[in-house]
Amino acid sequence: MAGQSTQRRVRPWVTDALLGAGVAGTVSIVITANEGGRHGPDQLAYLWAVGLGALMLVRRRYPVLVLAVSVLGLFAYYAAGYPAIGLAVPVAAALFSAAEHGRIAASIVAAVLVVVVSVVFRLAEGQDFSFVVGYELAGHVLLMGAAIALGDSLRSRRAAQADARRIAELTEARYRQEAQARLRDERMAIARDLHDSLGHTTSVIALHADVAREALGRDETAARSALELIRSTARRSMDDLRRTVALLRSPGDPPRTVVSLANLDAVTRAASAAGFDVDVRVVVDTPLPAPVEAAAFRIVQEAVTNVVRHSAGSRVQIRAEQHGDQLTVTVTVTDTGSDPAPGTEPTRGAGSAEPSTYPETANGRVEPPATARSAHGIAGMRERAESLGGTLAAGHRQTGFEVRAVLPLREPT
Repeated sequence: MAGQSTQRRVRPWVTDALLGAGVAGTVSIVITANEGGRHGPDQLAYLWAVGLGALMLVRRRYPVLVLAVSVLGLFAYYAAGYPAIGLAVPVAAALFSAAEHGRIAASIVAAVLVVVVSVVFRLAEGQDFSFVVGYELAGHVLLMGAAIALGDSLRSRRAAQADARRIAELTEARYRQEAQARLRDERMAIARDLHDSLGHTTSVIALHADVAREALGRDETAARSALELIRSTARRSMDDLRRTVALLRSPGDPPRTVVSLANLDAVTRAASAAGFDVDVRVVVDTPLPAPVEAAAFRIVQEAVTNVVRHSAGSRVQIRAEQHGDQLTVTVTVTDTGSDPAPGTEPTRGAGSAEPSTYPETANGRVEPPATARSAHGIAGMRERAESLGGTLAAGHRQTGFEVRAVLPLREPT
């Protein structure tokens, strides 16, 4: 519909030509009436009327010039002694055009000049003052004032429409930016989830592949158990990946299942299987907001993954405790002096994608630097906490390492 209305809109030059024809025709009719004047109309008078109409063809480009020529032409017409044609009719279109293009001051000055000159000359000719000022002049003033007001009103309307279009464009651009920001945030959230989930499972797979390799030929039961854990972990990881891909491909699908602190056993199972003594305690008074609970779960998952990869400790303590309107999540690894898992202590990070780029340990296995593998994980945990208005601190303690996150239960204002 909008496209059709735009195509049907009359071109400006057509409007100007019609306006010019109307001015020329109206003035010619008034001239033909042959009222007053020292002599009757001739060809020059009608040619003047046509020229007055022709000025409308350039009124958009030169509004003030058209107004000035119209006023001076009116004075010249009367000075030549042609029949009276009034004041407003010859210059109304020029006054309208100047006001339409924002030349209000020029329009008012021109109208006042025409009125003053007309009054002076007519009184000089001996016409009655009361008739000139009180009757005939009032009508001309009202008509010229209406032309100026109409032109200014049209200009104001067009300016308001232009402002509305600009506002609509700015609003659309803002909505587009907000949509892009939401999409970027969703992508970052998916990237964090994939990092946390796949990072955890691949670490478990790498760890138990190392265990299975060392147990082959010596402890078939341990090797079989490690391989079974690798199989189940890989299957669970593929299920998570399929759910994420399905979510990305099908916007109408139901949202992803929100992870819960009640499922921390799925996270701690790998640490327990690696020989860590895991102690978990969750103390929550009220149901947690889904984003807070998901963030707490992922922080614990990433912290435990780093423990399995890099830590030489033997005890992991996990705490999630609600204190008023805050949830405090703490993951602490402590070195108690015991061997957490025989044969696995030096290389919990084995099985990386590029083992040849890392130095070998004393027993011939490769081990990536802990800082290189965990820096992104700690940054991701901190980013996740800060996205909810919380904080996260990670650092060494006297007997181990601790990750501590404080998450507000209310949305940041």
